Amino acid sequence: MPKRELSNNIRTGATLWLKKSHGWNLRRLPISAAGRHSRRPQRPSGHETHLRRLEIRIFHYSAEVAERFAFFGVQANLINYLTDRLGQSVSAAAESVNTWFGTVSLLPLLGAFVADSYLGRYATIIIASLLYILGLGLLTTCVLLPAARPSDCQKSNKSISCSPPRLQIIFFFFSLYLVAVGVGGQKPCIQAFGADQFDGRNEGECIAKSSFFNWWCFGVFTGSIVAQSVTSYIQDNLNWGLGFGIPCIVMILGLLLFLLGTRTYRYNVQGHGRSPFMRISQVFISAAKNSLVTTPSLMSTEDIAGGSLHQHDSQQFKFLNKALIEGNGRQHSTIDDVEEAKAVLRLFPIGATCLAYAIVHAQSSTFFTKQGVTMDRSIGSGFDIPAASLQSFISIAVILSIPIYDCFLLPIARTLTRKPSGITMLQRIGTGMFLSIISMVVAALIEKKRLETAQEHGLVDMPNVTLPMKVWWLLPQYILSGVSNVFTMVGLHEFFYDQVPTEFRSVGIALCHCIFGFGSFLSSFLISAIEKATGRDGQDSWFNDNLNRAHLDYYYWVLAGLSAVGLSLYLYFAQSYVYNRRSIS
Repeated sequence: MPKRELSNNIRTGATLWLKKSHGWNLRRLPISAAGRHSRRPQRPSGHETHLRRLEIRIFHYSAEVAERFAFFGVQANLINYLTDRLGQSVSAAAESVNTWFGTVSLLPLLGAFVADSYLGRYATIIIASLLYILGLGLLTTCVLLPAARPSDCQKSNKSISCSPPRLQIIFFFFSLYLVAVGVGGQKPCIQAFGADQFDGRNEGECIAKSSFFNWWCFGVFTGSIVAQSVTSYIQDNLNWGLGFGIPCIVMILGLLLFLLGTRTYRYNVQGHGRSPFMRISQVFISAAKNSLVTTPSLMSTEDIAGGSLHQHDSQQFKFLNKALIEGNGRQHSTIDDVEEAKAVLRLFPIGATCLAYAIVHAQSSTFFTKQGVTMDRSIGSGFDIPAASLQSFISIAVILSIPIYDCFLLPIARTLTRKPSGITMLQRIGTGMFLSIISMVVAALIEKKRLETAQEHGLVDMPNVTLPMKVWWLLPQYILSGVSNVFTMVGLHEFFYDQVPTEFRSVGIALCHCIFGFGSFLSSFLISAIEKATGRDGQDSWFNDNLNRAHLDYYYWVLAGLSAVGLSLYLYFAQSYVYNRRSIS
């Protein structure tokens, strides 16, 4: 059966199921000349509309919070599991975490492709969530298998690396990457699906959609703060199986809550025309084939006026206009197709200049955590804070900053600028990038203080002895990281959702995640390169397993410099960026 016929059958079957099982009265509304449609339950009004929106937010946010709880329940303490249970070195474990997180952040591109071209967002969310749950279940099973324990591998103050059987390690990483596949399908779709519940053509809902991304971030970090605090403590002090099993149970509950809201959701369903991927790919292929063709102006004034974007937009990337040249008696691409391709292409310079920010973002779950392990984490008598739970202060900073930003700063900015978003999306992103530079400078200074403390007390060669320096010294770098997320991370998600063609919105969210994926891979590459460059001839590398002999402060200074260069390039491209004018401004 051809792929297109199969995908159409899946959509038709899903629609019939919704009609029969839920009694829906679906109607089709045109969105654009490209043949795209929106299917949704007939819209209620007044008080019913308010209740419906409340129901949607409860069901959708619950699923999002559950997914983030599950993800951070695995990711937050992963580096400690790799070093303590699988016997990896600090640098190798950091590379493993960054590689896994990079994969997690790149796979949403595949999930978005499947959703936007074949299954639709709702069906993709369901299938991906089931894979997610399966991966968590296998991960829990794996860590419950008998293996070597740290107590069997330690002598005095020095650790001897030991690891479980190779087959168990393969099973662990298979389960871990199955979780990544689930995240890849679920993550871009559930966020885009939530934003789809707001009509961008209505000014009131446009403002609500802008707030949606803020409160989506609030929900995400609410789930993460609980996971980082509760599951990290359980994993460190009780049992790793229970610590990974709880996220699995929470994910199951989140999926059930999401299914309960099925009757209340709005659904954007593709027509039976060409896939958005095929349309945009065809533009680049046709433009390349016609690159040597010389022709008069390809777009008349009437064509531009009838296009989906402003005339000034059509003057960018003019080489793509050659996709409009007819070949073999037929025109492969329309003006809308060309302008959609340009809209996607405009995103890449912005995304590329945010990579340094993404590298900084990767540090909180790796080296920040390992720093905390060496410091005094005691509260009162007999209770130590798990090092991984320190990441919860990023979430706390976000949770405290979002209401201040959304309820106080945004109304003031809207009054001054008369824009629904208050400040532009690019201004918001740039503000967070600047704060991330400050966070790296602060982290470098605090790490220098930690190393000086180890030297002053003669603990340089005693890595398993806790330094007489309170872990609260790390709070400034965590808090600054959280506040920068409020600006840059939320801004990037809104920007990539808003600036892509309507049918490409899952892909837009996926492209945003790809920034953080590439950032994690680049972080792994930097760690590997610096490890080789600084660890030659038996010297102590910057990432020595004994952090008292390492130089993470030097690494943080390098990241601060890279971030400054990235911000400079970002400002250059942001000044010339032309916004997609579909949004109400």
